[in-house]
Amino acid sequence: MARRSASARKEPEFDIDVAPAVSIDPVKDRAARLPVVKARDKSDADSEPAPRRNSAKSESKRDKSAPGKRRRGGGGGFTWRRALYWAVVLALWVVIGGIGAIVWVGMHLPPLQSLEIPHRPPSIQILAIDGKPLAIRGEGNGSIVTLKDMPPYLPKAFLAIEDRRFYHHRGIDPIGLVRALAANALHRGVSQGGSTITQQLAKNLFLTQERTMMRKLQEVVLALWLEHKFTKDQILEIYLNRVYFGSGAYGVEAACQRYYGKSARQATLAEAAMLAGLVKSPTRLAPTRNYDAAQHRSQAVLAAMAAEGFAKEDAVKLALGHPPTIVQPSAGGSANYVADFVLDVLDDLIGSPQDDVVVETTIDPALQSAAEGALVDALASKGAKLGVSQGAVVALTPDGAVRALVGGKNYNESQFNRAVSAKRQPGSSFKPFVYLTALEHGLTPDSVREDRPIALKGWKPENYRHEYFGPVTLRQALANSLNTVSVRLTMEFGPAAVIKTAHRLGISSKLEPNASIALGTSEVSPLELVSAYVPFANGGLAVTPHVVMRVRSGTRVLYVRQDRPLGRVIDPTYVAMMDSMMHETLASGTARHADLPGWMAAGKTGTSQDFRDAWFIGFTTHMVTGVWLGNDDNSPTKKLTGGSLPVEVWSRFMKVAHQRVAVASLPGVGSSGFFGNLLGGGNFDGESVGAAAGAPPRPAADLGARTQTARASERGGLDAWLVNLFSRH
Repeated sequence: MARRSASARKEPEFDIDVAPAVSIDPVKDRAARLPVVKARDKSDADSEPAPRRNSAKSESKRDKSAPGKRRRGGGGGFTWRRALYWAVVLALWVVIGGIGAIVWVGMHLPPLQSLEIPHRPPSIQILAIDGKPLAIRGEGNGSIVTLKDMPPYLPKAFLAIEDRRFYHHRGIDPIGLVRALAANALHRGVSQGGSTITQQLAKNLFLTQERTMMRKLQEVVLALWLEHKFTKDQILEIYLNRVYFGSGAYGVEAACQRYYGKSARQATLAEAAMLAGLVKSPTRLAPTRNYDAAQHRSQAVLAAMAAEGFAKEDAVKLALGHPPTIVQPSAGGSANYVADFVLDVLDDLIGSPQDDVVVETTIDPALQSAAEGALVDALASKGAKLGVSQGAVVALTPDGAVRALVGGKNYNESQFNRAVSAKRQPGSSFKPFVYLTALEHGLTPDSVREDRPIALKGWKPENYRHEYFGPVTLRQALANSLNTVSVRLTMEFGPAAVIKTAHRLGISSKLEPNASIALGTSEVSPLELVSAYVPFANGGLAVTPHVVMRVRSGTRVLYVRQDRPLGRVIDPTYVAMMDSMMHETLASGTARHADLPGWMAAGKTGTSQDFRDAWFIGFTTHMVTGVWLGNDDNSPTKKLTGGSLPVEVWSRFMKVAHQRVAVASLPGVGSSGFFGNLLGGGNFDGESVGAAAGAPPRPAADLGARTQTARASERGGLDAWLVNLFSRH
């Protein structure tokens, strides 16, 4: 029994089929809820259970027949519906967020109804004496040019490359934005911008150049406002007259003047295409600094114009074959020194201009170029050898008109105007005021004074080569720049008298009333020193240096210079004496290497202490020109004197200035050059004789012979008669 119960009894196995779920009454047929059980035959009870066939297939069938599994497996369409739903929700939130952002940006802008186009800075066009432009000021703006006055292809060039759908959008161009994004993605960088011309104008007028989301949103709001307030043509016209083109030029008119030397009204197709191409990167593409890049960009503009039908293919081919010619400014851009000077003067004449103005000046462009060339070439060839890096040139007519003014070697490197603003020691070029004072107190050119060492409270002025020549005439002493004689004359008549003379002739700087004023130790500017020499050239009349002749705004004349004589500041007799003495400086003295064939000229060299400044101021009856050379940091040069490089610069310029000009003698002198030589124009060493020519000083024996002649002229006889005759003329 025990064995049977242990081995014979087996639990029956059932094959279970799960019927589909049906609605069954649990009371009537409780068994209906149970699985249908199919018992195996008893003959199979004692055998091993048969392996299940196609179990995996059966399991698969059972999984597919399960109601729960069917719900999870059939959700593919439901997933897409959910994705679509959330996409719509996200789009709505984006729209709501965009509207909110615009509202928020608008709250941080001034009230749009009160916004106005900012007042355009007035253009100040500066003209030379021949009416040609010298420079444009007022942030580089040219005069306004209307669309109707522009060649039709000029605005079309900008539309082709910047905003070809300009007339088809309302300030924001979604199509253009998508195209720009696609192009940038294709080139893996920023190859196109999505901003419309209206957006660019909004940025230029009201916003900064910073790249922030806030600025971009503000740009969008302002672009919509501009489109609402102005017509398309008005927006395009404002844009073309405000956009920046590099090199300080704002607007198409200023750009055409700057790069092509002409008005935008005369721009060619090739020139218009190049201008349109500059807007992308005006500083980098400016044709004055990167012509090849500017030309490559203009070719892209021409291609875009042809593609859009804005220009005919024949015209485009012609433009490609004839690229623009850029007007290059002079090497140092010295006209800008003139422009800066004009702006300073203009403020005194008419105040701050509110409208565009045209200023007519006294500047001769040929002489301006000649002065700049003479200075720049001299410094380039000899500046390093002589230890000098800067200079200035001022040229005035005998009535005080500024014909040329160069304030430095290169305006692009330094905008400091040394001709007007630099205060430097004039050295011996100040001595004419000392000698004029002596003449006005009763001396003559042939009065004699001692050239010997002098000591004043520990100060011991010396001559250039530390040599002394005893009794000399004033003519000899001035021509050869003897320091001790100048000091003796200053102490004889008083420093205050010398200063009074200098101020009367035109020096405006403060001068210290001490003995060293005799050697030009008080600082002056080149312009005022040259203007103080003008009375020596015009017969003794005072002048005020002037550069502005007329100022007009449109058809209105705002200023016209009136000739108002300032009166006489030197008696004609003393003018003749001084001119003869200073002529001797060129004939046999420190400036004897000045070269101006056929003309009687006069002047004075100057070298300050430790060779820090070198001057030459020389004149004829036609022109008064001064040259200064030195270093901005006031460091000493390598023994540069006024009789060397400054005289070379002066000679080169004055030859140009006197071309096709009738020769004339100095006021009251006539043929005094002959008398000056006869009466003892010394050629011994002074400030720079020998240094300029490389020659040794004249022997003292020769000097003694000349001083004997001078003594005879003071005692009387033929020499005295010649002196008196000369003085009367």
